[in-house]
Amino acid sequence: MQKKISTENIKELRSKTGAGITDCKKALEASNGRIDIAIENLRKKGLALANKKLDRLAVEGLVESYIHSGSRIGVLVELNCETDFVARQSQFQQLAKDIAMQIAACHSVQYVSRDNIPDQVKQYEEAIELNKEDLSSKPLDIRSKIAKGRLDKRLKELCLIDQNFIKQNEITIDELVKQHIALLGENIKIRRFERFILGEGLQTKNNNFKNEVNNMITHQ
Repeated sequence: MQKKISTENIKELRSKTGAGITDCKKALEASNGRIDIAIENLRKKGLALANKKLDRLAVEGLVESYIHSGSRIGVLVELNCETDFVARQSQFQQLAKDIAMQIAACHSVQYVSRDNIPDQVKQYEEAIELNKEDLSSKPLDIRSKIAKGRLDKRLKELCLIDQNFIKQNEITIDELVKQHIALLGENIKIRRFERFILGEGLQTKNNNFKNEVNNMITHQ
């Protein structure tokens, strides 16, 4: 016997997923009132719809900033969508804020996705993994297999969209964006970002200056 779907159930599901009332009702009916199953089905449906929109041109959007407490870390991120209408929506603006905060929290992240990682960086990281001391005594095929797994993990650490969302750890940033694509009905892309850390690079410059002074004194 099918469970009767109440208005409260629909409201609860909608608040958890952001999906429309009709979609929530259908998902609950299909899951016989099971909220957890309905959420999973809506996510799958949303990701499927989002994937169809990924090739659509996104040239509108906004540049969002985030300054961490203490003003020692700052982030600028450009988030694109298809229309100015969606760029003005609170859900889109909140997404931009969340992504900027994520970048500030993930110091290892340097690129939006693996497509943005230069080949020379991939080759460099691969060489490091292949030549690690703990692999030196292993046969080449085993060493290559282990290094490939480690390289995949390392590249994942470098990419923003592969990170678990700090506010909802069970989904990645990629899944978070796709959920908003399904919710707002437009393609959304993280185009670029820049992280600013107070004093970053100054020590290196100071060391270079000291070396230059020492060289001048030595050669006098």
